[in-house]
Amino acid sequence: MAKFLNTSATNYFLEELIKNARDRLILISPFLKLNDRMKELLADKNRLKIDVRIVYGKSELQPEEINWLKELTYIRTSFCKNLHAKCYLNEELAIITSLNLYEFSQINNNEMGVLIRRDDDGELYKDAYEEAQRIIRISDEVRITLERVTAEARNDGDGKADSEEVTDKADKLTTSKLAQRLGLRTADLIERFVANGLLELREGKHYITAKGKEAGGEFRMSPKFGPYFLWPENVEL
Repeated sequence: MAKFLNTSATNYFLEELIKNARDRLILISPFLKLNDRMKELLADKNRLKIDVRIVYGKSELQPEEINWLKELTYIRTSFCKNLHAKCYLNEELAIITSLNLYEFSQINNNEMGVLIRRDDDGELYKDAYEEAQRIIRISDEVRITLERVTAEARNDGDGKADSEEVTDKADKLTTSKLAQRLGLRTADLIERFVANGLLELREGKHYITAKGKEAGGEFRMSPKFGPYFLWPENVEL
């Protein structure tokens, strides 16, 4: 039968749920700001090639989360508008709780939750799992590579880096700015660069090729906003 969890028990069983995932792991939390222990556990799941889905919903990912997530091939993130549910599942356990995947919540808040074991409460686990899958289906997947791209190619996210970093390369544009000039989505422009050999995709991340460099492309790193590319405005597609 389902087990009641207080704050410390919720944190304990959440860690156990992540640690013991062998096939799949679903983490649904409006706020996403992971502490070092959670990052360590999730990085281990990535090394084991466990399919991990993280759904968040209250704000854009912070640069530190972006920089960490882009290194993890088997962790996929999705943005769900109006998300308020907090639910964490592996193939055997589910936790429905008030606890966010947020450092402040895990340290300072008084939380409650319910632990569901698939073997003991099969129907209840099934209902929670199916609702989690529905939330994933209605979410916009966020593909994190050397440039951030959501399902709708949120160009504004790159625009911040544009204003800060392009001052030394006035004759070149970031991928998102170039896409705007051409009337394309950033994701579509990246696909064209890959198709034409200017970029290559390796293990979920984009890298500039020798051909891309010959065409005038450049890789840059912003201390604040992370990595991005610069291109001549007249680059051949």
